Parts: sequence; structure tokens; C-alpha cells
Amino acid sequence: MSSTADPSTSPTLSHVFDNGLTVLGEPMPWLRTAAFSLCLPAGVQWESERHAGLAGIVCEMVQRGAGSRSSRDIVAHQDNLGLDRSSGVSTANVSFGAAMPHASLRAALELYADIVRRPHLPADQLDDAKGMALQELRAMADEPTQRVMTRLKALHYGPVLGRSVYGNEAGVRAVSSDEVRDFFKNHYSPAGGILAVAGHFEWSEILAEIERLFADWQPKPRPEAPQIVRLPAAYEHISHPSQQTHIGFAYPAVPYGHADYFSLRAGLGVLSDGMSSRLFDRVREQRGLCYSVSASCHSLRGVGGVFGYAGTTAERAQQTLDVTLAEIQALVEGVEEDELRRLKVRVQSNLIMEQESSASRASSMVSDWFHLGRVMSAEELEQRIEAVRSEDIVDYWQRHVAQDFRIVTLGPDPLEVPR
Repeated sequence: MSSTADPSTSPTLSHVFDNGLTVLGEPMPWLRTAAFSLCLPAGVQWESERHAGLAGIVCEMVQRGAGSRSSRDIVAHQDNLGLDRSSGVSTANVSFGAAMPHASLRAALELYADIVRRPHLPADQLDDAKGMALQELRAMADEPTQRVMTRLKALHYGPVLGRSVYGNEAGVRAVSSDEVRDFFKNHYSPAGGILAVAGHFEWSEILAEIERLFADWQPKPRPEAPQIVRLPAAYEHISHPSQQTHIGFAYPAVPYGHADYFSLRAGLGVLSDGMSSRLFDRVREQRGLCYSVSASCHSLRGVGGVFGYAGTTAERAQQTLDVTLAEIQALVEGVEEDELRRLKVRVQSNLIMEQESSASRASSMVSDWFHLGRVMSAEELEQRIEAVRSEDIVDYWQRHVAQDFRIVTLGPDPLEVPR
């Protein structure tokens, strides 16, 4: 059994088992905690349209009893181990993670090996799981921002890659116990999976434990990933009786891993990182147009976008949209050195805080490996951001014009999309 790491670039160790499971480890001996993040290629992009919501239901069902433990036993064991746990589905993956006192790490990994390999999937609890999924759908329908951004994602990425992680009511109601078992059988597989461990642990000991728990897990054939669809500009309005208007907008941008990504990220930091950023200051504070405005990068594997949101009154909605998009496009005119320096200080602060969080580091490791095929160290990330110059941001905005906007609004009246 071997491990690899390039100490000149990253403190992260890695090992790939024959079944396709990648294990990442980053010891942080100054911490008293440890954390893991496990993702498997079982996200919503693998659902059929008829069963939209199936991936999320399976994520819930695998935790309702596994190995020798019932659903109640699993919860009690998680509490006894002191796990701060999470789970959920994304476009490509299902993820399970937990942070804990470092002494609980081995037992936690053993528990989750049962959950993802030997779940009971009890048919008599499926209705409860579907009921929870329906409650989440209804809660989302009552939350205007969620409705807008969920629809915006579909307009930007298309009907498969843009599929909602919540599914839809018809899809959730159509899920049967057989379909839960089939989805688990076909998609919960080590091939393409990533397990990252960070915090206080010994690499050789934990890797040996992971080998015992996962190395004999037999892989399934991996289905072909959905094709990336390039969609045109679009506008949709959702009529809603309210004094407020919610505006979501997106446009194509390079994904994480692209050579220009950090110029994009720095530009968006100038626009929307902190209370001194341009959107907050020029749209919200100086003009008083809205109560919330933001923009950020979003990446799937091989495709990305800039996604933004503004919440305002119906009377100010048109001006809010006009000014917000104009500020984004105006970045091509230049960036002040003070703006870029403030962004770099915020990035440094975030990196320092990540070094105090084993859970945050484990999650970052999985994301890096999924998008880049390697883990970027905190030092490299800091250097990449520090190397960005104002002219690099302007050059990016000139070559990757902010255009072809997908816009979704929710409120009493539709808006006019600026040319």
C-alpha cells in the first residue's frame, strides 16, 4: 500500500484503491478534532425525469438502518461519538460528512462504511422519507429566493445538470421501494468516489483502517456523464402577489480549474465580497435600491457560471436590475488597487480560519480533487490569489464578456431585460 504527496506543493496525502475509491488525508496535529467527507457519484444528474427527487430520498434511506444497527441505533451511535454530521445530494454526487473529537474517527468511519455499503433501505420507512422530501419542496415553494435560484439553475445548465436537488412533487410521489434499491445498487459505488480525512490523526493508521473498511467494495460500471448543454439567454417571470421582487441572474463563466478562474474569482470578490464591495456599496448603500445583492462563481465539472441575486421592492426592481448588471459589466473599465488589496486580505483571513477547521478542510479537499484531480494547498491558493493583478481582472472581463444573461424574477410585474 502506497501513498503519494508532493511536499513542495501540498501537505495532502493520497491513495487510490483498485476499486476506484480515492482516499485523501491531511494531518492537522494542532487540532483536537478530526473530520471526514465522503462523496460518491450518486447525485441528481443520474435520476430520470420521472423520478426527480430519487437521489435525495436514497440519501435519506441509507441512513435509516445499516449493518447491525437500526435507524435509532445509528442516531444514538452518532450522538455517542460526538459527531457533527451532514449529508446531502448535489448535481453529481451524494455526500456524507462529520466532524468529531479525534478519538471517534475510526468508529465514525466504520459506521459510515455500513451506511454506504450495507444499508437496510427499510420499505416500511419509505413513506416517511418521501414525506420529508415533500415538506422540503413545500418549504422551498414558500421561500421566494429558493424558487428563483432553483429555476435559474435549470435555465443556465439545462434540464439534467440544472436539475433541482429537491426534485418535484410528482417525481417524489412516484418513487417506489424497488426504485430506491435500484438506484442504490447502480450508483453507490467506490468507482469515482472520494474520501477525505483532515485533522488530528495518523495517516498510516487511518489508511489501514479505510483499507479494511472499503478496499473490498466491488465497483459498478460507471454510466456516461450527461453532456454539457450550452443554452441561450433567457428571461422568465414568476407572477407572485407581493410588494417585493426577487431577481436572479446568471451568465456563462469559466469553471474551477480553468486557467482564468482566479481572475474571475478576484473580479467577483471586488464586486461582491464584503460590505465594501461594489454591489453592496453602489447598489444597496449609495442608491438604496435593494436590501440584498450578491454575485458569486458556481462550477460543475467542466462548466461554470456567475450567479447573482437581488431582493428589492417592486417599485425599485427595474432600476435594481439595470444598475446591478451595469456594475458587473463596468468591471471592464478597471479595478482600483485598494479594492484588490481588500479582497486579498479577506482571502487570507478565510484561509487562516480554514486551518482551524478540520471539517472545512476535508470538504475543500474533496472539491479540489473532484474538479482538479489534485488538492490545492492553502499556500498555493493564497499565492494564486496574491498573484492576480488589476489588469488580469480587466483582461478576463474583456475576453469573457458578461452577456447572454439568464434572468428569473418573482414578483407582481415582469421586468425589461437590459440590452
